[in-house]
Amino acid sequence: MVRNRKHIGRRRLLVAAVVATGAVLAPVAAQAATADPAGTAGRKQDPVRALEQAAHPLRTTEPGRNTTDLRALGTMIGDARVVGLGEATHGSHEFFTMKERVFRYLVEEKGFTTFALELSWSAGLRIDDYLQTGKGGDARTVAKETLANSPWDREEFVSLIEWMRDYNRRHPDRTVHFMGDDLGAPSLDDAFFARITDYVRQNHPQALAQLDELYTGLRPIDDVFAYLGKPLAERRQLAARAQQALDLVGSLRGAGGEAFEWAEQNARSVAQTTTFLTLDPTDKESLPGFERFRDEVMAQNVTWWQQRTGHKVLVSAQNDHVGYAAGDPALYPKTQGAFLRDTLGRGYLPIGFTFYQGSFLSKDAALGGDWKKFTDGPPGTDLNEYTLDQVRYRDFYLDTRTAPAAAQAWLNVPRPTRNYGTQAPYPPGTFALAKSFDVLVHLHDVREADKTP
Repeated sequence: MVRNRKHIGRRRLLVAAVVATGAVLAPVAAQAATADPAGTAGRKQDPVRALEQAAHPLRTTEPGRNTTDLRALGTMIGDARVVGLGEATHGSHEFFTMKERVFRYLVEEKGFTTFALELSWSAGLRIDDYLQTGKGGDARTVAKETLANSPWDREEFVSLIEWMRDYNRRHPDRTVHFMGDDLGAPSLDDAFFARITDYVRQNHPQALAQLDELYTGLRPIDDVFAYLGKPLAERRQLAARAQQALDLVGSLRGAGGEAFEWAEQNARSVAQTTTFLTLDPTDKESLPGFERFRDEVMAQNVTWWQQRTGHKVLVSAQNDHVGYAAGDPALYPKTQGAFLRDTLGRGYLPIGFTFYQGSFLSKDAALGGDWKKFTDGPPGTDLNEYTLDQVRYRDFYLDTRTAPAAAQAWLNVPRPTRNYGTQAPYPPGTFALAKSFDVLVHLHDVREADKTP
């Protein structure tokens, strides 16, 4: 839908901001009728006009509607095998529903078959088991089991899982899959460890006693936060044993085969998780190294899945992970998106999200606490969102690689950009949007995601 004038309140804010800086500009909608002999307004608005030339309006963010407005997005994605779809908050309805909408489109029009989430590998397997077999209850039960206390314990993700299960009922010969690409938090239960030990019991029983010994004291990890309460020396010892267990499973390759590959990957997830859990939350200087490790692991898991299955994958994560560069590079020195680009080249394409105003769910503290509603009003004039929202479309997307020169010049300048994860309030990140994302989606208004009962 084309927006002629966004809101009276927004227009007044624009006028006030312009007056405060001493510029003589009218609101965007009225500029064509404003005399400007010196051409000042035209020069000021060159980025907006150029962005409008590149912009494609979105009719809706809700799934299940006509997708003709996504055809240009399909062209932008081209032959990419992995698409990263970001989010500017971990808890806004429109970001989550757009993920389902885009995934449906990619499944039906571009041959994608896997939805990957910034969720533990083990939880992803549980969801995928349900999608393939229907066992374990219904979508709501499975979502509550696997997503509880996470940003994705929301009605929007129940809807996604329901759609995927229904799709598989209708297309048994071409099913869609769900994967978790992240580390094994909040738990690695006995059932997950059994995926490893059962393989060894059935195929290499002579190695089972050694494997059980290596996993003693480690299995299960019921609560990551409690696990972090263990002395650091003990956690390092357990991580070393998890790595030895991975090495043991890897040595049992023999003729290989699918069952071995899965057992080895599951053992790798245990080793990855326990290595990450050797972090010291009080040692701020060490956190960037652990976050870099986490992003590398997420990229490795997506790459393993894509190369092993041949599936095209939609990767869902926060903007800081899917982009080529994070808004907070001091904390995220190398992103999942950068690692995927190293491996896949042009086979990877990241899509970022921005928003002008609205509400979202986050927490007062990153570790612990409850998810609750936060609200952001219109952005300051120094933020990327301020200029993006002057484009005449209410919601839109654009290709940062092929935008007109004036738009590209603007998109390549680092500016503050809203960027919320598991904690709010939080200072804006700094993004040169074209250097982080190949495609950008801007939404005028968002609201908090719908909590599950």
